[in-house]
Amino acid sequence: MESIVILLIEDNEGDILLTREALGYGSIRKEISVVKDGWEAIQFLEKKGAYKNAIMPDLILLDINLPKLNGHEVLARIKSNPQIQHIPVIMLTTSSAESDILKSYQNHVNCFITKPIEADNFLETVAAIEEFWLSMVQLPKK
Repeated sequence: MESIVILLIEDNEGDILLTREALGYGSIRKEISVVKDGWEAIQFLEKKGAYKNAIMPDLILLDINLPKLNGHEVLARIKSNPQIQHIPVIMLTTSSAESDILKSYQNHVNCFITKPIEADNFLETVAAIEEFWLSMVQLPKK
């Protein structure tokens, strides 16, 4: 079985570690790439500069609060680019603001999830994302 490629766009080191830990469980093979700001995410997805040989992700986990370009700006760029707009994007963020939820769905996010504060709950949430998006959902072929 081919491994699933996940792009984590997150600047918080603690959340990166917890997400990697949670995704480390399970029987599905995963490759996880991490970029820490919005501009770097666009470079990765458009295969520019240091990312010219990047492997396109099957799934993107995107935070809203990012340096350089925020998650809304990154999402809008992804969903307006015909070459990458098919990649499912999950907004995984600390925000629960109605304005962020609405703006995310207006920009065609596939799912909006507010990160739990407690580490155990965070791990459970990421495990649930994996269970649903990697075990039940049919992702587009590359």
